[in-house]
Amino acid sequence: MPVFLLSFLALFGVSHASDTESPEPSLWLRSTFRSVCKPIPSTLFLCHGIGYRSMWIPNILGHDSLREVQQQSAAWLPLISKHCHRDTKKFLCSLFAPVCLPELSGPVSPCRSLCEAVRDGCVPVMSAFGFPWPYMFNCTRFPHGTELCIPTTEEQDGRETEMVKHEEVPKGQCTELFGGAMAYGALWLQDGSTCTCPGLDSAESNDEKSAPGGWYLSLAQAEEERLVLTRLVRWTKGDKELKKFIRALLKQTCAEL
Repeated sequence: MPVFLLSFLALFGVSHASDTESPEPSLWLRSTFRSVCKPIPSTLFLCHGIGYRSMWIPNILGHDSLREVQQQSAAWLPLISKHCHRDTKKFLCSLFAPVCLPELSGPVSPCRSLCEAVRDGCVPVMSAFGFPWPYMFNCTRFPHGTELCIPTTEEQDGRETEMVKHEEVPKGQCTELFGGAMAYGALWLQDGSTCTCPGLDSAESNDEKSAPGGWYLSLAQAEEERLVLTRLVRWTKGDKELKKFIRALLKQTCAEL
């Protein structure tokens, strides 16, 4: 059974802390269209293999249709090929094709640090061809790490390493366990050839009309520098209790340990 594993605790880069700064301005460019989730089309070449399947329309840049997104994003394909920064594609797709999840009411924007890292890496290349860093990518528009946002790969890797190092978290507290948007095409299991999972097999058989695979919510704990899966359930779009749990989780403020 092909599994697309959604590890919610590694879904987005989040750094929770008290924030006394003035609230960030709205990141969305104004649009009169209602926000909806759309499958990422195969013709959106900029975001091939980005790791998720659905995007918000209008997007963060205010593009109202998939056709407009494809037309506008095509101009940035040459920059991807220059490899000026490892997160160029990640940053651009967070704007042109922001990940869409049913439990969130809007897109998750890139962190300011992600924007700045890509800008600093790619501006020299763009300048060599006579192109400035565009105003619509102004990094001051994006939130600091104190809010839900997509981090740089370096920040993501650091948080995952820190997660493994924490052997015990005091009751009532949480730590910065969030990485970047991730989806796995396959789940590796030790002795997987003899492993059975009736709960998931049943869920799959009861949803034969849906697309193969689907999304799953996983819980895991760190053991000897490995993440050991402790629970895996199907991500059901209409599950009210799951939605309630996720919304409550996103509102939590994590104390620095």
